[in-house]
Amino acid sequence: MRLASVRVRAERCPRCRGLDSLREKMVFAAGSPNARIMFIGEAPGAEEERRGEPFVGPAGALLDKIINAMGLQRSDVYISNIVKYRPRIDDGSRQGESNRKPTPEEMSASIDYVLEEIEIVDPDVIVALGGTAMEGLLGLQGSVSSQRGRLQEFRGRSVLITYHPSYLLRNPAPSEKRKVWEDMKLVLAHLGMPVPQK
Repeated sequence: MRLASVRVRAERCPRCRGLDSLREKMVFAAGSPNARIMFIGEAPGAEEERRGEPFVGPAGALLDKIINAMGLQRSDVYISNIVKYRPRIDDGSRQGESNRKPTPEEMSASIDYVLEEIEIVDPDVIVALGGTAMEGLLGLQGSVSSQRGRLQEFRGRSVLITYHPSYLLRNPAPSEKRKVWEDMKLVLAHLGMPVPQK
């Protein structure tokens, strides 16, 4: 019920609605409100906007594979984004499948809802997927590669920064996939959960 309340307020968000740079349809979150692991990504893309659910496009399909490799299902974790609305390109009428990185102002407009989600779900580990989640949540600049591979602390919770699935789609080298898998093994070990030998 508390998450439902956050969802309603996010949908009415005056700061978000006041930004002409964001599109109109809100995409909130998915998964279990009792999850031990919370994944936070960037912003909805075209498929997410169509279906009203985060991570359901190509990057979402890869995230599902990662979650399954961990011995979990999508319904076992909680999935959200730093920005609840798809960033607009030009006037939005010819945007099609094109997406762009959210601006700091757009991240700032949605962050309070994300922080409320964290407080309600109360995950043991937050996985920040990509540089935008790293910046929007932790205020960190720089490369993901310089921050990944270790657990950090955020508001009394463990946070792990790793590559966004879309990065792996653009850079499908086994070495890059291996880095993400090493990060997920670190999460599982921290939680005392079985680590599949993938």
